[in-house]
Amino acid sequence: DEPTRSLSGLILKNNVKAHYQSFPQPVAEFIKQECLNNIGDASSLIRATIGILITTIASKGELQMWPELLPQLCNLLNSEDYNTCEGAFGALQKICEDSSELLDSDALNRPLNIMIPKFLQFFKHCSPKIRSHAIACVNQFIMDRAQALMENIDTFIEHLFALAVDEDPEVRKNVCRALVMLLEVRIDRLIPHMHSIIQYMLQRTQDSDENVALEACEFWLTLAEQPICKEVLTSHLVQLIPILVNGMKYSEIDIILLKGDVEEDEAIPDSEQDIKPRFHKSRTVTLQHEEERPQDPEDAEDEDDDDTLSDWNLRKCSAAALDILANVFRDELLPHLLPLLKELLFHPEWVIKESGILVLGAIAEGGCPEEAAGGGCCCAGGCLSLPVPPSPGCMQGMVQYLPELIPHLIQCLSDKKALVRSIACWTLSRYAHWVVSQPPDMYLKPLMTELLKRILDSNKRVQEAACSAFATLEEEACTELVPYLSFILDTLVFAFGKYQHKNLLILYDAIGTLADSVGHHLNQPEYIQKLMPPLIQKWNELKDEDKDLFPLLEVSRGMPRRAVGGGAPALRPPLTPVLSPPRPPPLSSVATALQSGFLPYCEPVYQRCVTLVQKTLAQAMMYNQHPEQYEAPDKDFMIVALDLLSGLAEGLGCHVEQLVARSNIMTLLFQCMQDTMPEVRQSSFALLGDLTKACFVHVKPCIAEFMPILGTNLNPEFISVCNNATWAIGEICMQMG
Repeated sequence: DEPTRSLSGLILKNNVKAHYQSFPQPVAEFIKQECLNNIGDASSLIRATIGILITTIASKGELQMWPELLPQLCNLLNSEDYNTCEGAFGALQKICEDSSELLDSDALNRPLNIMIPKFLQFFKHCSPKIRSHAIACVNQFIMDRAQALMENIDTFIEHLFALAVDEDPEVRKNVCRALVMLLEVRIDRLIPHMHSIIQYMLQRTQDSDENVALEACEFWLTLAEQPICKEVLTSHLVQLIPILVNGMKYSEIDIILLKGDVEEDEAIPDSEQDIKPRFHKSRTVTLQHEEERPQDPEDAEDEDDDDTLSDWNLRKCSAAALDILANVFRDELLPHLLPLLKELLFHPEWVIKESGILVLGAIAEGGCPEEAAGGGCCCAGGCLSLPVPPSPGCMQGMVQYLPELIPHLIQCLSDKKALVRSIACWTLSRYAHWVVSQPPDMYLKPLMTELLKRILDSNKRVQEAACSAFATLEEEACTELVPYLSFILDTLVFAFGKYQHKNLLILYDAIGTLADSVGHHLNQPEYIQKLMPPLIQKWNELKDEDKDLFPLLEVSRGMPRRAVGGGAPALRPPLTPVLSPPRPPPLSSVATALQSGFLPYCEPVYQRCVTLVQKTLAQAMMYNQHPEQYEAPDKDFMIVALDLLSGLAEGLGCHVEQLVARSNIMTLLFQCMQDTMPEVRQSSFALLGDLTKACFVHVKPCIAEFMPILGTNLNPEFISVCNNATWAIGEICMQMG
């Protein structure tokens, strides 16, 4: 039966992957020959399995050692038998995906010179599956500007235009994908046809097949980054804007996947995959093998098995496109948007109203619209790097409408649909800067009151959105929040007992941001009494090897931390980028804010951090001596512990001296500063700088040993390590005089 045959092929593929180099020569030759003999199997599943097997062998450096493979596959394309032609094309497509650079190199005598013209012939084939394979093969070589493709570029574009209205969705999708990539690398060839291409993409963005519509929607994202965007697109905005806005509605499948009909789920524990960080993979880099591929159990583990909705979809792409176009056209978008917004925001159907609130957020300043459109971040890492100045969007033109819109959005925070409440949180956070610029009683107080209620919502998605929005509001409002601290802390502490695992991490973030925003104002006995017992209780519940310590321990390692006190450097060393949002989670921020108020709690926290560093170093030493007996340690534990020690040194100042005196931290620091992992050295130098400022008496005896290590790390190849080493040297010089 087919499943058994396919599974045996995949088991063979896994053996090839792991042990091909040790196969006896006759075995390897036999497998290669049988693959080519059976590439035209009657079963499409078996053909796909053989294709995977062939490309796995090829990826083992065998393309050079299997010179007859490409000529034979290209030859099989001429077969009268459909199965043989389709099987050979399927294998070639996988090889093109996995080995595109090698195929365009002298190492193989540039086979693309023959392959590309050959593929182009099949654009006119009578079978849609073959046409689709042919375009997908050529598409692999666009981004790298393969020489053979560039020589045939006009023929390629001509053939694409001929397939523009193909009846097969897979073919249309590949045509759209090709045009999007050509826009990036050969816009010169598209400019003469730009009007027709834009008209075509407007149609395809509304294609009945969502995969085609999504591929076409990418076109607007790419076009927005081209210098000619304004010139070529202005006259089409009147058609484009309603199409993008329409694409921002949740589809029925989105609502099912998001459990949009479930209003109360706070008591349901999070599943493992709820807790994973979510990312959007860059589209042009990871073009998936979308054709029929058998499911390999081993491959399944490697793939991002995140909830489907964090995948890129039409809603997110439309929102991201509108956001980026708002930065290109600014207020020129508003005449096209405002009539639509009026209708959407007050619509009786919740799905339509929700999309209107998303539109309103997408055109505001700064941020990342994909987070709102259903989780994850569309910035492919952009949100995780050093902070970028917010982009203005249509903010200037919107200001006159905000006195009417903000109260309406605050009202939407109490909507009966959870998905409306959660999007209202996000959109309001995009206008937080404006809210804070008005007299506090007008908008800040009502917004804060409602957001705090939503933090205690019975729906987990709303809790998450409200906590994130509140953290943004905290950053904007800073000390404006001081009069309401008691009320804020009561809410955040109550949420401790209410939240499931994933939202607890976001709650920690909101607490850390609050501490950063109000600073020493938090150092009041009443506030300390509210906040510290639940934080310390969580801290005590967790074992040393529990990764949930990270959010409690971590200092923000994605952005430069603001330095406290006089004489501090303008730029505190940026610590390592992490996979969470770039805000400081709590204990370090709380220690910095509470300063002496943290003293009663600091000893067990300090000791535990030292223990974590010590344990990790010991484990690393055992692993280095006997790698076959011991596992490599997870050095993240050591990194976050070093970072919290930095936070303690910064927050407690000279009070940290007695803790340092009673521990072996300087000896441990000497080892950490020489660790092979750059992130460990980076955090070590940050801690050294903070200890130099807080208790130089303990650093001074070590200067002779430390300075040469600092010197060898002045290597800009590891920029953050280099920055932190430079900063620590500066602090030492200040003390030494």
